[in-house]
Amino acid sequence: MEQIVEQDLPKVLNIFKDVKNKTSDAIGQVTSLISKIENGEHPTAKGISFLEVKFEMLLSYLINLVYTMLRKSSGLSIADDPAIERLVEIRTVLERMRPIDQTLKYQIDKLIKTAQTGTQDASDPLRFRANPANLAAEADNDDEEDEDGEPKKYVAPKVAPVAYTGDLTAAEQEELIKQRAVKRVLSSRMLKELRHQYDDSPEEIREAYDVHRLRENKTERDRTEYEEERFIRLPSSKKQRASEGNNLATLTSLSKLTEFGDMSALTADDGLFKSRGGKKRKMTAANKKQKSKPKGKKKLKGSKFKRRK
Repeated sequence: MEQIVEQDLPKVLNIFKDVKNKTSDAIGQVTSLISKIENGEHPTAKGISFLEVKFEMLLSYLINLVYTMLRKSSGLSIADDPAIERLVEIRTVLERMRPIDQTLKYQIDKLIKTAQTGTQDASDPLRFRANPANLAAEADNDDEEDEDGEPKKYVAPKVAPVAYTGDLTAAEQEELIKQRAVKRVLSSRMLKELRHQYDDSPEEIREAYDVHRLRENKTERDRTEYEEERFIRLPSSKKQRASEGNNLATLTSLSKLTEFGDMSALTADDGLFKSRGGKKRKMTAANKKQKSKPKGKKKLKGSKFKRRK
């Protein structure tokens, strides 16, 4: 323990010194900026409300983070502390703001460049965009209203939440693809079978009794019997069609019992990414000659194929 303290103590002191210097610089810059805003040198009346909300959230996040670090460094418990919930909430909001930030990045950079130089780029493609003020004031809302004239209720689409990757670099996206490939391989059926085969733990055998599946089977049998007796076809609901599709997918997956998937993600030579794209095959001189040779009709040899006079 003493050796660890002796090794980490100089690093911690250097970090504290760096934090102190950067804090002094930040205080000086913030003080200068506040004085310029109070004197009217930097008007903030016509700012972007999105950036204002973002900066407020970042400031609140830093305040709660410093408060949490203070409690931990003082030896106090942070269990059930309101600052932890606030940090999680602010972090979630900031993550949801990333797509909007990426969308507004070009316009914000253009406004900053215009404010610094005082001129607007003549080749800017957004200079020729449509002006919404010149459009018709009253839009056609027939699609939003039903036959009775009442507006329809908006139903949010059911989409699985995914992480936003629009602001990642090419190297970060490639690393993310590698991590997903390794995770997919580790959860494959082949590795599960190997883990089950060489595991020392006792094998567990469970008997499943699905009441819901038995009820569905009985309903399906009654439906089939009714259709066969009356020689009619009953209309199927959306839920029933989805259930039939799942059954067909289960039957189709039986043909992949002998397929173990691609295990190249676990190797060190990155075979998964080498197989995605390859170089074009070089064209040899013989191939060039054969390709450049004009195509024509083949002449038929033999006297019996000669044109009759």
